[in-house]
Amino acid sequence: MSNISSNLKYLRKKKSLTQQQFADLLEIKRASVGAYEEDRAEPKYELLKKIAAFFELTMDELVNEVIDEKWKPAQKSDASNLRVLSITVDDQDRENIELVPVKASAGYMNGYADPEFVAELPKFSLPMFKHGTFRAFEIKGDSMLPLPSGSIVICEYVEVWHDLKPGQTYAVVSKNDGIVYKRIASKFKEDRGVKLLSDNKAYDPYWVATEDILEIWQAKGFISTELPEPNPEPTMESLSSMMAQMQKTISAVVNNKD
Repeated sequence: MSNISSNLKYLRKKKSLTQQQFADLLEIKRASVGAYEEDRAEPKYELLKKIAAFFELTMDELVNEVIDEKWKPAQKSDASNLRVLSITVDDQDRENIELVPVKASAGYMNGYADPEFVAELPKFSLPMFKHGTFRAFEIKGDSMLPLPSGSIVICEYVEVWHDLKPGQTYAVVSKNDGIVYKRIASKFKEDRGVKLLSDNKAYDPYWVATEDILEIWQAKGFISTELPEPNPEPTMESLSSMMAQMQKTISAVVNNKD
């Protein structure tokens, strides 16, 4: 049997919130809060995750532990799943997909954990992305060609960074680089962070330190208004990029021999 009802009641009162105030903050009905606290109903998965984030807890802590004045949270590393993630839901408590367009990228760095900022982002839903927490990011530039600039990449939230899969693509939100869409080169390393690769080999790989990372989202699909061309002929630009990469490789080999 879960401890949701008693934990929720204790945590709400500790923040000096009435049931109505708490309901307003989570955008649910006051009667629902009463039902949860009296153990007449349990929140659905998406709402449960939102409540845990509101109180800066893991879902396991909220459901399974007895949280009272004697309770102390377990010590967690920077790469743990204890992060505040702001989301929005529709009128049926289903999570929306929030879109972060290029023009909102700078603001997202300051407002990614702010419910009011996230609530102002454009929202949509897709039937194939029902289970999980998703966000969409508009990409800019040619570093991930053949995916064109202006494409919208739909990503799923990565709660545990040790679950990152080398070779897969992710939207990485960091303090220094903002929002970048890249391919992960290796598993997450606590002491170094993540190594990022561009599909366009004209761009060099680089590391993003653990302390700089704010969020990571795994790419699950994309939307683009540019339809793919059948077997395009090489352009001067693409040939120049290929030659530049070959020269870097040759230079690296020569320097290693020296």
